[in-house]
Amino acid sequence: MRADRLVSLVLLLRRHGRLSATALARELEVSTRTVLRDIEALSAAGVPVYAERGRHGGFALLPGFRTELTGLNPDEALALLVAGSRRGAQAFGLGSALASAMLKVVDALPESYQDTAAGAAGRLLIDPETDLLSRRLVEEEVPDAVAAEVLRAVFAGHRLRIHYAAAGQDAKWRTVDPIGLVTIRDKGYLLATRSGEDRTYRLSRVLAAERLAEPAQRPERVDLDRAWQERSTRFRAGGDQVGVVVRMAAGRREELLGTALDVLAEEVEADGRLRLEVTFQDPRHAVWALWQLGMDAEALEPPWLRASLRDRAAAIAARYAVPS
Repeated sequence: MRADRLVSLVLLLRRHGRLSATALARELEVSTRTVLRDIEALSAAGVPVYAERGRHGGFALLPGFRTELTGLNPDEALALLVAGSRRGAQAFGLGSALASAMLKVVDALPESYQDTAAGAAGRLLIDPETDLLSRRLVEEEVPDAVAAEVLRAVFAGHRLRIHYAAAGQDAKWRTVDPIGLVTIRDKGYLLATRSGEDRTYRLSRVLAAERLAEPAQRPERVDLDRAWQERSTRFRAGGDQVGVVVRMAAGRREELLGTALDVLAEEVEADGRLRLEVTFQDPRHAVWALWQLGMDAEALEPPWLRASLRDRAAAIAARYAVPS
């Protein structure tokens, strides 16, 4: 995201005083042409950056430069950066204004917090597969204490201990190295590694979280958009995927789509109910997803899925049967 890069560029100049375009490009991992364009963008936004010619020249900020923004504490500034990372700024043509605002927020913080704040937005990815105007109105509840602890661990680069209930399994404690946070269709995911292996955790299934003192084993820089795409591709390509035909109440559609891998076909029947053909990661996932919908959904195919749901319902009915 360009706004993140502009903030990092200013902080580099504040820290080092003067840097050449080549040095800035190396630090930001971009081309020198991109650096020059970013310098022009900063100047247009009112940031007093100037060039010095000669052998030891480069780019620098006017001495004593500091943006004016008071009354923000570090947590409030991070909250603004989180909000600013949403793609709405691009959707409504506010990219340059967002860059300037993010710069002011970060620059107004005490120096001890600036590195954390500057990298915060780079650890967040909001709706990578949908734009702001077509987002699904489905929201999952994540306890404030859990969300706050996960955010702090991601931003600070600390290991995280989570009490996590995977679909259809009992909750277990896990220690992970958090990489970043992604939301898609208003569902939150924690991208992390565990014992060196990639892991993705749904935030609504995190029952408790504890940030640990030890630093996380993770790369200093991460392309979260790319990481999400790679993990999504691996997830969709792996496992024993199954196709399911289901008839269901239209009001539960988004709930089903939030857990299915893909929608292959969809039609509205005469009674207003939906007939969907969807794909799930594996048979266990399909049984779990249809069971959550209760009487609002009926699995039509395959036969083994109907049998699994029938057997589960019969077992529950037998457990709670009134003695004769």
